[in-house]
Amino acid sequence: MQNDFFKYQAQTTQFAAGFEVEKAAGSYIFGKDGRKYLDFVAGVSANTLGHSHPKVVNAIKEQTDKYLHVMVYGEYAQEKPVELCRLLAEATPEPLEITYLVNSGAEAIDGSLKLAKRYTGREEIVSFKNSYHGNTHGALSVSGNEFHKREFRPLLPMVSFIEFNNEDDFDKITEKTACVILETIQGAAGFLVPNNDYLIKLKKRCEEVGALLILDEIQPGFGRTGKLFSFEHFGIVPDILVMGKGMGGGVPVGAFMSSKKIMETLSHSPKLGHITTFGGNPLIAAASHATLKEVLESGLMNEVDEKEKLYRKLLVHPKIKNINGKGLMLAVNLGTPEFTLHIAKKCMEKGLIVFWQLYRNEYLRISPPLTISKEEIMEGCNIILEALNEEYHQ
Repeated sequence: MQNDFFKYQAQTTQFAAGFEVEKAAGSYIFGKDGRKYLDFVAGVSANTLGHSHPKVVNAIKEQTDKYLHVMVYGEYAQEKPVELCRLLAEATPEPLEITYLVNSGAEAIDGSLKLAKRYTGREEIVSFKNSYHGNTHGALSVSGNEFHKREFRPLLPMVSFIEFNNEDDFDKITEKTACVILETIQGAAGFLVPNNDYLIKLKKRCEEVGALLILDEIQPGFGRTGKLFSFEHFGIVPDILVMGKGMGGGVPVGAFMSSKKIMETLSHSPKLGHITTFGGNPLIAAASHATLKEVLESGLMNEVDEKEKLYRKLLVHPKIKNINGKGLMLAVNLGTPEFTLHIAKKCMEKGLIVFWQLYRNEYLRISPPLTISKEEIMEGCNIILEALNEEYHQ
């Protein structure tokens, strides 16, 4: 299978692992090599409830017995998509009330940008240096790393970039700005958290000039920081909320959410302001609804803070420079990209799956399922420390 993987399936790097998966359950992935691997990555923050959670799997099975795809988005009323959108409205603060379901976080970013431009009638977009929003043309246009963009230009025009947590850049947000888009917690840059009431001040500046604030919660959303969405920690509500990854419990999905007043502008002048064939697919919506319901009702979010503290207590070592992040999205600084990749490989050999940050390869990514146990956290941290000690004492 590994040979066919490299021969027939398009690759995104020249050094893919090619690890052969047999099955996955809970906090573990089982390989065709007969070994089990503790998963500290959760499909890059996607498997909120771990692998093959029974409630998610059962929701999918129940929906398959009824129907799969029946019509393009927005034409037919279907039980699970409607239930999902209603539950999201009930679980988020005003004025968030209407959800547009799509296929991925990147598509949701594209849709949110279109919505902001359509509603405001403006063309300029302000984004952030070192931001990451996805790899479609629109999402890539507002991502803030030139190395990842330069070979694909021209991209969207009239996009400017300011520095995260730097209030001196606010004068670049003007009456010509349609929207400001940012990750509530910067992901690829190393899980950087806003400080000094930065988001409150940013929202105020947007309101002063009439720009919409779009928050990208594709990674921290769905309980990963101990709140359903991480903006709830910082005293604001966005005009447009973007979600994805952990929303589906392991299936491909994305969405953007706003007020009825803003969202309805996509339905006219022109009609079909955004359209998607498979967005709101009932199978995907069933999995997403089951995931959201479990996150809200299980008490898992109440355990996040304690689990974060356990990680920070255990991961102390001379080779660890610092740990960024919040909740169960942590970035462990090991100094250099080469050393971090080496430690990730050693951890895999010892039965632990870890990864690295896209832009800051010196940071080791830790984003386990919310369902991970304290015993599993200790097991995995011991493997990391063991790998570090082997290098430290050489």
